[in-house]
Amino acid sequence: MPRGGREKTRGDGPERKCIATGQVLPAARMVRFVVSPDGVVVPDILGKLPGRGIWVAADRAALERAASKGLFARAAKAPVTVPEGLVDEVERQLAQRVIGLVSLARKSGAAVTGYEKVKAWLANGEAEVLIQASDGSERGKTKLSTPHDGSWLGWMTASELGLAFGRETVVHGALASGGLTKRVVEEAARLKGLRASDGGTGHRKG
Repeated sequence: MPRGGREKTRGDGPERKCIATGQVLPAARMVRFVVSPDGVVVPDILGKLPGRGIWVAADRAALERAASKGLFARAAKAPVTVPEGLVDEVERQLAQRVIGLVSLARKSGAAVTGYEKVKAWLANGEAEVLIQASDGSERGKTKLSTPHDGSWLGWMTASELGLAFGRETVVHGALASGGLTKRVVEEAARLKGLRASDGGTGHRKG
């Protein structure tokens, strides 16, 4: 069994039980926590910290319930300290994770930004994922459509996307197919669960 007691299961990867909802979900749709040596609950976004994992669905309501109802202590079977603002910290770390992955995709040539470049990638079938800023112009965003059998990510801000693409702000971006893109989609799905709004454009698939 790997470090941290995380074993492989059949199917779509390992599954874990959420301490807040009781649901058994794929680990990729959850957030792992560990308790530090001094008894503090710590989010483990990358799933690599040593120690027994405590799992919560990547959902703001589930995380807030776990933090406020003493569920971490119950799962740890010991007194623990839940830091103030833990849920917001999870959201921040997930956003940073997505930004970092999109940045890596850009550096490898698997991501572009700018309306015309994104439009061209969509037209020639090179784009697998359409990314649009949650606070971008709705009129401009509706001119681009999600790739066929692809994904749409629309719950990051223009400034967050700007960090990913090395600019001040970004409204439109696209990702080509590949391993990095798959990871971006997975991590962005976790982030979506922490964000109250999808930018008002939830009619697109994503």
